[in-house]
Amino acid sequence: METTLHRQLKNSYAASDADTEVRLGGFRIDAVRKDELVEIQYASFSALSGKAKRLLARHQLRIVKPIANRTRLTRLAEPGGEVLSRRLSPKRGSVIDVFDDLIYFTRVFPHPNLTIEVVMVDVEQIRVPAKKTRCRGRWKKDYYVDDVRLESIISRHEFSVAADLLELIDWPVASTGINTEAIAAAIGRPRQVAQKIAYVLKRVGAIHVAGRKRSGILYSAA
Repeated sequence: METTLHRQLKNSYAASDADTEVRLGGFRIDAVRKDELVEIQYASFSALSGKAKRLLARHQLRIVKPIANRTRLTRLAEPGGEVLSRRLSPKRGSVIDVFDDLIYFTRVFPHPNLTIEVVMVDVEQIRVPAKKTRCRGRWKKDYYVDDVRLESIISRHEFSVAADLLELIDWPVASTGINTEAIAAAIGRPRQVAQKIAYVLKRVGAIHVAGRKRSGILYSAA
């Protein structure tokens, strides 16, 4: 089911209502503006790989990835019913989270016809009660997400070439080699996350292996 967030973003990129949900070569395109096709992808990029490859052969494609900077959790008594509670989720997203998607998209990005745009947003997530049932020995959540709505757009970040990704982690281009420990320190994330980032950067051609030390593989900007 389409969320309000998806519809709001789709309409913001289209010139008119006629430019949304456009049929093209067996595909349904979220929005079209001038000569560019726009796909809003809240889920993983992996589900979009096949479609993107075929569209990129002939068209300019922009993939818009919304990442929640802040999420307001609103609990209703029932769909469309009384508000029981509102609170802010402690979880906050970051532009760096786009690497979680790119790890499954390195055979598509970069491409001369492709732009990936990360949109940092504040959203409201609408929750309604669900029957509490067991699933493989564990209790399922007692709610389900009924809708997600846009509250505000915080920032936009475009990536068209592999080198654009280096700006996300302030990569020292002049460095003769840094390891994933240094990347982790620079972004304030665990080394496991830095290893994933290094994998993506290497696969898309943004960095290359410059050597090895006891501390790990050393990378330099390509």
